[in-house]
Amino acid sequence: MVSTKSFLYSLYERRLLREIDKDASPQHIGIILDGHRRFARAEGLPDYQASYRVGMALFEEFLEWAQHPKIPAITAWVLSPQNLDRPAEELEPYFDVLIELFERLPTLAEQYDMSVRVIGRLDHLPDRLIKAAEALEAACSGGSTRVSIAMGYGGREEIVDAARKLVSDLVEQGLSDEGLIEAITPESLGANMYTADVPDADLLIRTSGESRLSGFLMWQSAYSEFAFVDVFWPEFRRVDYLRTLRDFGRRDRRFGQ
Repeated sequence: MVSTKSFLYSLYERRLLREIDKDASPQHIGIILDGHRRFARAEGLPDYQASYRVGMALFEEFLEWAQHPKIPAITAWVLSPQNLDRPAEELEPYFDVLIELFERLPTLAEQYDMSVRVIGRLDHLPDRLIKAAEALEAACSGGSTRVSIAMGYGGREEIVDAARKLVSDLVEQGLSDEGLIEAITPESLGANMYTADVPDADLLIRTSGESRLSGFLMWQSAYSEFAFVDVFWPEFRRVDYLRTLRDFGRRDRRFGQ
């Protein structure tokens, strides 16, 4: 028997779906999955790994939510360079959870026609996590929806990597110093970002009540709309997501004009 609370939730969800302007849906959503540790402490969970498992299972649900309406590109930030400074006894269980996620994602990718890649400075990560990421990419390479998992990712590091790659390519072309300088443009630098093959992020979502991006998609977020949601990531619900889409469709995006 459906409870009154579940019934009202379902009604609200349907209402939100009606209020979303599907013609103004974002083409690229970036999302920061923040608040796992605080959620674990608030809920009295036995360890952080338990909350990470809840959060990664929710990420799989989120990918399903993003099918209606269809979001062509999604970038999810799961691990920053600063996170790697945490104690090994905390990081290793999280790596286990990420590997478990990577092993499950191919089934979901096939179901929803998604390609999946992992972006960031992977060489800073343990070999077992790198191998799992490589296997994931190999298994999920041809889908129309582009899912990027940012791991060992930092926005400043991405811009530095793009600049290094661009300059290296220009030097290989044998350009003069003056020609090399002229060839460095916003367009040429942007073409070397990790997500250069998808549109810049239209909407960036961060959970846990933090009102900052912490460097996430620094280059791609010049004209993004931001949604800072109070709940921790493991508590994020579909209605929270639908509200961000509804509010996004109501914003007047002028792109600096």
